[in-house]
Amino acid sequence: MAGKRTAALPGAVYERELLRLQTELVKLQEWVRTEGARLVVVFEGRDAAGKGGTIKRVSEHLNPRVARTVALPRPTERERTQWYFQRYVEHLPAAGEIVLFDRSWYNRAGVERVMGFCTKEEYQLFLRQCPIFERMLVGEGIVLRKYWFSVSDAVQQDRFRRRLKDPTRRWKLSPMDLESITRWEAYSRAKDEMLVHTDISEAPWFVVESDDKRRARLNMIAHLLDSVPYYEVPPPVLELPPRPPSTGYERPPRDLQTYVPDHAASL
Repeated sequence: MAGKRTAALPGAVYERELLRLQTELVKLQEWVRTEGARLVVVFEGRDAAGKGGTIKRVSEHLNPRVARTVALPRPTERERTQWYFQRYVEHLPAAGEIVLFDRSWYNRAGVERVMGFCTKEEYQLFLRQCPIFERMLVGEGIVLRKYWFSVSDAVQQDRFRRRLKDPTRRWKLSPMDLESITRWEAYSRAKDEMLVHTDISEAPWFVVESDDKRRARLNMIAHLLDSVPYYEVPPPVLELPPRPPSTGYERPPRDLQTYVPDHAASL
């Protein structure tokens, strides 16, 4: 269960602080690029816990050539025969890159465990191998941060209800999401066991209270920034060159090209 309800964060305060934090994220990005660092951020939590919205705010002003989001679909038949972590390894960052995992290898400790998509033996093997895998990542020099978004059952139910009514967000709701309502305690036990085995000193878990989405976004981003020893990289000095004088070029007649209709004029 998430913590006690706090006063709603005013919109103006939220927007101002979000912009400040996003500006710092751009500085973090330039540090990663300049230093050749490799940053992996894992976003986990229940359905409708606010992971997607937070990832959107983290990446909103970042260079997609530097920072990318990885949200893998269900494994193919071939991937099911691979070492479990193999399909995630190929998405790890190279030097100067940031990877945001919208769910990750922890699928095995959550939905696969609860819904019976893996065997008991596969699950136990995951719990043994995961700390080793993450120690290998950190030992290789990858900066790894793991965030668990914690949402209460009442708030999750309300968010599901709103998604059902909103045609622009209806796609976010799947039969699997609805199934999670009836398995709330099973997911809770799975999460607790996952934390016991994988909350290691080299890559600890950080819990984000997410009943209030605005607070969750600001808290998570601020923590990420505080946890990485980045510095501001001075930007290159750029100046707009003078526009050269015309050499007689004339634009072709407009009726020779097909333009998009002016829909805005009909509003």
